[in-house]
Amino acid sequence: MNTKRMLRSLSLIVVLVLMLSALSVGSVSASSTHMRWDIISVDFSTLTLSAGGIASARANDNSKITLTGSGTFRSNPGRPQDVTGGGTWTTYAPDGTTVTGSGTYEVTGFVSYVLAPGTAPLPNDNIGPLENQRGGLLVVRIAYSDGSEGTLTVSCHLVGTPDSVFEGVTATKGFVDYWNREAPPAPPGDANRTNFHVIP
Repeated sequence: MNTKRMLRSLSLIVVLVLMLSALSVGSVSASSTHMRWDIISVDFSTLTLSAGGIASARANDNSKITLTGSGTFRSNPGRPQDVTGGGTWTTYAPDGTTVTGSGTYEVTGFVSYVLAPGTAPLPNDNIGPLENQRGGLLVVRIAYSDGSEGTLTVSCHLVGTPDSVFEGVTATKGFVDYWNREAPPAPPGDANRTNFHVIP
């Protein structure tokens, strides 16, 4: 009698352990998505997006920063994040044409990424499969080549993404907050656009 009870209890424990293991494996894979971000270029004659675009944002006095860049990260909250990436930066005086600094930047840390709904707006994608495109909001820490530090916010608005989500970038550099993103120009204007892709 006792032996039968013990065997039943052991069987139940084994089943519970297996179920919990399966759940934990599923949650790790679901919350550890490898992603790529890009400041993109769009060729409206072929409706094709590619890496290698530019995006700008302005500070309170209307001075401007213009960035290029791309990188990767893992969207696994609460765990160490694998981040790569960087690009170039140029700052301008409030007149928007006088260059006040330039160089490169490197991504040094992950802050957050939140997925937003949306579907691909263009039929051709030189970065990855259309079905791997994602919208959302990414914040990373960056180090500038002149020794200053800051953050980069990459925001991607796709078809069907809520209007509260902007398209483009904002950045901080030292004590300056380039908080006012420049909106994408009407086609065929090519600037201030971003994209995320799931990396299979």
